Amino acid sequence: MSSPGATGNAADSSGATVYIIVIVVVVVVKVSILVYVCHKREQTGSNNNVYPDSQFLTLTMDRFLNDMEREKPIRFTSQQLRIATDNFTNLLGSGGFGAVYKGIFSNGTMVAVKVLYGNSDKRIEEQFMAEVSTIGRVHHFNLLRLYGFCFERNLRALVYEYMKNGSLDKFLFGEDKKLGFQRLQAIAVGTAKGIAYLHEECQQRIIHYDIKPGNILLDANFFPKVADFGLAKLCNRDNTHVTMTGGRGTPGYAAPELWMPYPITHKCDVYSFGMLLLEIIGKRRNLDRNLPESQEWFPMWVWKKVESGSVVELMMVCGVDEEDRDMGERMVKTALWCIQHRPDSRPWMSMVVKMLEGATEIHSPPNPFAAFLLESGAPNKNNSTRTTWTDTSCDSGLSSSNLICATPVMRQYGIEMASS
Repeated sequence: MSSPGATGNAADSSGATVYIIVIVVVVVVKVSILVYVCHKREQTGSNNNVYPDSQFLTLTMDRFLNDMEREKPIRFTSQQLRIATDNFTNLLGSGGFGAVYKGIFSNGTMVAVKVLYGNSDKRIEEQFMAEVSTIGRVHHFNLLRLYGFCFERNLRALVYEYMKNGSLDKFLFGEDKKLGFQRLQAIAVGTAKGIAYLHEECQQRIIHYDIKPGNILLDANFFPKVADFGLAKLCNRDNTHVTMTGGRGTPGYAAPELWMPYPITHKCDVYSFGMLLLEIIGKRRNLDRNLPESQEWFPMWVWKKVESGSVVELMMVCGVDEEDRDMGERMVKTALWCIQHRPDSRPWMSMVVKMLEGATEIHSPPNPFAAFLLESGAPNKNNSTRTTWTDTSCDSGLSSSNLICATPVMRQYGIEMASS
């Protein structure tokens, strides 16, 4: 039988235990509430920084950004980019859609930050989505790498890898023409491989629409990378033609069908590459009114030299040494095939790579200006049978390129192997 004193002590101990438990529960509940409130405030503050106005993002753009967050590009804040670019002080260049600034992140990675601007938010959104949805999903040694993007009310920007030597045009048309012919040929081959990857190896074919020297960037070792996908368009492989809502491309490089009511295919990039290739061969602009009239339009002058059998003279005028003349002649023939008036007469880009690398025989091209001669009523001396080029597969022509062909399983699920 317990004594009264023992019973009293047990009751006091039990009461103290209950009191402690109550205190612990209250503290835990308060801490939980405090953590939850802080977390919600942090989320609200973050959202306010990115979207200060709930009306800022259209439904389409909101869904697009959510989709892209599941892709590879990183989403940067405006503060991160201002710090990296020292508040946008080092301007690398500017164009119709924005200005490009040099930057460096804390880990030492150098970048080029393209700040988008335009006449309307709709145009900026179109430019932004075109670049991120195309180059943001693919990786190839000869395509400019997109590190990430920023889309805030006060800053819409794209973050690319930094290319030390800038664009190809300054080495073709500027005073600094220090690149030798073999280096230029390597640049042409690398550019062709990048375009071939866009056309033939991506899950969805990507048409660039604006291939020109200013959009071919060179790294520290003068390796080329295709850049500026602001006009690019994704298209399913089942669709043989693309619907256009307006003209695209740059005059002088844009294929005839881009300015006429003709069906559009990826062959418009082949035409632009041919015009680019001619400028690489001549180290001059295709149209130069300071030259004699016969040489004013370089593509026509080149064709006339080829047609008359004066290729040696052409090589001499272009400054191609004798040891490089076989290579130069291959480049000329390839360019003339690429700029054929009819899209189906132009080769696929994987075939262009083989032609430039000497992996296939190049037949004499027909007159690429025959259609213009017919329209003007001039006689056409070239009566060659029209050539059409069939589709090529991964295994057919890019064995020495920097892309790696996906397996059938990878193709089925749209998995792409990155090359480096």
